[in-house]
Amino acid sequence: MKFHYILLINQVSGNGNGQKVGTIIQNLLEEQKMSYESYYTEYAGHEANLTKELVATKLVGWNTKIKADYADKLYPLLVVIGGDGTLHQVLNQLYRMDKKIPVSYIPGGSGNDFARGIKLPRDPQKAFWAIQRAKEPKIVNTLTYEEKIQNETGLAINNIGIGLDAAIVAATNDSKTKKTLNKYNLGSFAYMASIVKVLFTQKGFPILLEVNGEQRSFKKAFLCTTTNHPYFGGGVAIAPMAKATASDLDLVVVERISMIKIFGLIIRLITNKLTTSKHYHHFTGHKLRIVSTVPEYGQADGEVMGIRPFDITFSTYPQLIWYYSD
Repeated sequence: MKFHYILLINQVSGNGNGQKVGTIIQNLLEEQKMSYESYYTEYAGHEANLTKELVATKLVGWNTKIKADYADKLYPLLVVIGGDGTLHQVLNQLYRMDKKIPVSYIPGGSGNDFARGIKLPRDPQKAFWAIQRAKEPKIVNTLTYEEKIQNETGLAINNIGIGLDAAIVAATNDSKTKKTLNKYNLGSFAYMASIVKVLFTQKGFPILLEVNGEQRSFKKAFLCTTTNHPYFGGGVAIAPMAKATASDLDLVVVERISMIKIFGLIIRLITNKLTTSKHYHHFTGHKLRIVSTVPEYGQADGEVMGIRPFDITFSTYPQLIWYYSD
């Protein structure tokens, strides 16, 4: 299938990595004499407004009839170039508009966990050819949430966490060294430094879980993360068993442990062996609910949701992502 590529580029993502990746892809398209046009974000949240505009003027959905209609003409394919936050904004706008439109993605951020989760190459040119090779989009199950206390709904492409991971995100975003490390594609080191810091300050908190109608409670939860693929924080495999193409969601709870045992937890986390700890609990289901009455940090795809209590329900949402994988 042949495309007219519509590039939506966040130039500031990954401390300028988005701009570099955008230029690489534009040069490649010029060399290959492929049809394309480019749109650039100019302020925080501009991705959503651009997406709304493109839906109204250029983008089309995907079904058998549309596939046949575009058999001999260029299909307008949206290519998001930026980080996980950029893709988060685009897909949330499509979700709010209830539009089943395929989206492709070329990672240009610092963490790029979504690319890891769907096994999309993080090299820009390899990612592009993975898009070009695909004959049709794949269904990737993102997660949707409804938070009752603040009457908030949305979609996440990676994970939503309460407690440790959210506090780590908050600490990383406030880190003075993050921008410097991002210049050298070492943003994950800022994240690892925040992990060490927050591990010693995060307290245990009570939570109530509902997994497929069954309840489970923890008196001293340390981390509580719902995810649809293994990774968070730039490659940390918090749920190695999770798959983005599966219809179930994965929920991980890690209980608070004594200070003396935290070093062992750090080693397990860094070496992707956290699942071997007796304080690690994994649940899976089509519908999940978490109730946390004690105010804690929350995060959705690396965006801090603030310090607050939560009553949040999760389910899956099938998103069409255009890429090729074995």
